[in-house]
This record gives sequence, structure tokens and C-alpha cells, in this order.
Amino acid sequence: MAVTVWKRMWKQRAGYYFVLPHFAFYLMFFLIPVGWGVYLSFFKYDVFTQRFIGFDNFVNLFTDWLFLKALGNTFLYTFGVVPLWLGKALLVTVLLYPFRNSIKTFYKALFYLPHVTSSVIISMIWLWVFNPTYGLLNYFMRSVGLEKIAWLGNKFFAMPSLIFMQFIMGGGSTIVLLSAAMASIPEYYFEAAKLEGASSWKVFTRITVPLLKPTILYAMIMGTIANFQTFSNIYIMTQGGPEFSTITIGYLVYTTAFRDYNLGLASAMSMVMFGILAVFGFIQFKWLGSNVEY
Repeated sequence: MAVTVWKRMWKQRAGYYFVLPHFAFYLMFFLIPVGWGVYLSFFKYDVFTQRFIGFDNFVNLFTDWLFLKALGNTFLYTFGVVPLWLGKALLVTVLLYPFRNSIKTFYKALFYLPHVTSSVIISMIWLWVFNPTYGLLNYFMRSVGLEKIAWLGNKFFAMPSLIFMQFIMGGGSTIVLLSAAMASIPEYYFEAAKLEGASSWKVFTRITVPLLKPTILYAMIMGTIANFQTFSNIYIMTQGGPEFSTITIGYLVYTTAFRDYNLGLASAMSMVMFGILAVFGFIQFKWLGSNVEY
């Protein structure tokens, strides 16, 4: 059996030669760093020491209040952002669908623009929007007779403010993907539903959403992964404060590794994050992973 496999691989070796350069980069910049991270997670590894401690890093994590706080904040941020921007993307896609292609292209480009803008620049702009003294948001608050709020300086408002920012700025790539997927749905499904007297809500829930499930699944998984690892906006805007109300696992990994130089513990945090994301991905595949044919 093994001999047959090797003979087949040898006959098809030209294809492997084409794949080899890409695989070399993948091995160098992904597989080896991931393997090294797994290795470090079993060590007390800092600037001066390297000592094997087994699963002690993982045990310490789940007894550390700061890690548990970061884990809770990460769940709150991810499950606050993902449903909101996915819902926004679906709504915008459905609203754009009846328009001619030139109008759809214009609005898709408009929504996609923040996706290609540096997250650091976006975070700095929103620091001005949330500024408690001269920020745009508090200007509108004062104009309607409400008191100013320290949006990022209040532990009760800081995380909702970050979620709101990501909801406003995110979803551009998802709109493009959903628009392409919706354009591939045969028009006669919608025409037949209208002839049968189906309401717009029925068409949306019984035709549009089920036929968009593969694209929604992809967007949901990628959005969950991206938001669960959020770092740049936390680093620029709050640095985990106030009172650790916005600290996330991604930011805690950074401070543990590059401020405290505890590389073993930071690697263990990364492995826990990887495990959680793998479980989420499996659940999402089981929930939305049914095949759709039309």
C-alpha cells in the first residue's frame, strides 16, 4: 500500500515541485512557530531560565483571576461584535440587492474601505470620537441636553464603546462576500415566492438566509477568530483599562510575553485560545455546515 502511494506521488512529482516554495514559507512562518509555541507552553521560559514544568502553566492560568477576567472580556467582545456586524452585513446586502450593479459597486466599495484601512489609524480616529472633553460623541450628547460621558474612562462604558466602534467599522468584507453569494442565487426563487404571496420577511428567512448559509458560516468563523484575537484597538485605545474592564487574551499574551518576559505562560495562553477557537469552529460547522444546492 505504502509503495503504491509513493509510486503515485513520484509520478505526480511535478505538481509537488510547484507547491514546494509555498509550503516552505508555510513551514517556516507558521508550522515551526506554532510548534515552538506548543513546546514553550510546557516550560518556565523567561530571559534567564528554561525549565520543564509540564502542565503547570495551564493550571496556573485557570487559577489566575486576571486571565479569567481577560477570558470573560474576550467572550463578551467577540459575542458582542460578531452577531452585530453579521446582522448589519446581511441587512445591507439585502437592501442593496434590488439596485443596479453600478450603485451596488459604489456602496460595497464604501463599506469595504475601512477593511483596508490601518486598524491603528481607525483606533486613533475613534479616540477623538470618544474623547470626553472635545469628542464628537459627547458633542452630540451635549446638543441634546445630556451629560458628557468618559466613554473609555468608565469601566461600565469602555467595553460597549469598543464593541460599538467595531460594529460601525466592521463587516465590509462580509458585505462583499454576501453580495456575491446572493447574486448567484437563481432569481426564479424570489419570483416564485412573490407569486405565492410571501412577505419580504418570509423571503428573507426561508430563501435568502438558508441559501447563504455556506457564506454566513465562513464569515462567522473568520469573524470569531479575528475578534477573539483582537489586540490593536485595545492597545491603542485602552491598554486593558479602566480597572481591567477591556483586557483581552490577545493583549494579555502581549504583556505577559513582551513586558513580563514570561514566554512559557504567554504560550500557554495562546494554546488555550487556539483550543477555544477550535471548539467554536467545530460547533459552528455542526450548526451551519449543511450543504446547500440550487
